[in-house]
Amino acid sequence: MNKADILVGIQWGDEGKGKIVDRLCAEYDYVCRSAGGHNAGHTIVVNGEKYALHIMPSGVLHPNCKNIIGNGVVLNPEVLISEMAQFDNLEGRLFISNRAHLNLPHHALIDKAKEKSKGENAIGTTGKGIGPSYADKISRTGHRVCELLEPEKLCYDLLKDYENNKNLYEALEIKAPEQGELLNNLKRYKEILSPYICDTTRLIWQALEEDKKVLLEGAQGSLLDIDHGTYPYVTSSSTISAGALCGMGLNPHQVGKVIGIVKAYTTRVGHGPFPSEDKSEIGERIGAVGKEFGVTTGRKRRCGWFDAVSVKYTCKLNGVDELALMKLDVLENFDEIKICKAYEYNGEIIDYVPTDLQNCTPIYESINGFSKLAGIKKYENLPINAKKYISKIEEIVGVKIKIISTSPEREDTIIL
Repeated sequence: MNKADILVGIQWGDEGKGKIVDRLCAEYDYVCRSAGGHNAGHTIVVNGEKYALHIMPSGVLHPNCKNIIGNGVVLNPEVLISEMAQFDNLEGRLFISNRAHLNLPHHALIDKAKEKSKGENAIGTTGKGIGPSYADKISRTGHRVCELLEPEKLCYDLLKDYENNKNLYEALEIKAPEQGELLNNLKRYKEILSPYICDTTRLIWQALEEDKKVLLEGAQGSLLDIDHGTYPYVTSSSTISAGALCGMGLNPHQVGKVIGIVKAYTTRVGHGPFPSEDKSEIGERIGAVGKEFGVTTGRKRRCGWFDAVSVKYTCKLNGVDELALMKLDVLENFDEIKICKAYEYNGEIIDYVPTDLQNCTPIYESINGFSKLAGIKKYENLPINAKKYISKIEEIVGVKIKIISTSPEREDTIIL
């Protein structure tokens, strides 16, 4: 029986998971999304054409690859339907867990209203309703994808929810939906999505028993994990490899290789601690060259140098077997490139991630810069200083880099 490989983001998200999943999909029969919702965004460039995916697994661009949206995802039907419209012949290639929870319009309204009320203390959510969707799930008041198959009953239940939470909705200035419009939307969701809804847990078990190759595709990054990230500036789900198993219905014995994805520098969207952030013109330059704007929100990402301390931490959390280093080409033509190798914390030098990361000051090691990197497809053709940079990351983190991306294009990738 085969085992499922896991691909997981190792920083604060936006590491470039979409390209690597797309690049690896030719080797897999199934690609699965295990958590998150349309707050995550994967950008894939194929032959100069850009695809932005939010819920759809990245394997959709490969005609022979089957795509599963797992039970751990909170699914917005409207967003998924709009993404599906980009592709033909999805029947038999797309499967949606009947146990996944629904992310509906009122979730986004709650999200935005609560974030606005926090003022300067806002977390910096995407406002897509992900947190409220997971909150309903945990409080056992949510609604699952399987309920779309009975739209009249789901409509009744949702209107009853509005009535039961009337005081909250009035306080947040959220109006209840009109019954006819709500029911029509639910019927449309059923009509479009019902051919794809199934028990994906049994499906993936069967696939592994038949020795199919399966890849679990993580959303966001490990430093945004609800338990192990920079709380409260985190997402609402588990973003590490263990969470991927829960989000698909797999057990630890079914795990194969864990591939960690890191960017050659560090970025973060929204608020929260970021020790290696560079607020000078250097950080601005990294952001401009790397086109660091959120796929989902369009927000400008905060940029800084590679934080090897946090990457070492998240590699341990995930049991990473190998790393994929993304966007190395963005660091072309810098005089020097820095790596955060330790923190100064309460007067001491530490090499771990404390709970109050905001009180850490980065300690850097510098390497001379390099040029003419974009598009290189063989390791031996990399500039010597680029190789030194890669080796230094491996030395501090303790994990080998096996994949190196040298441009956004699918084929500009070094596989070691």
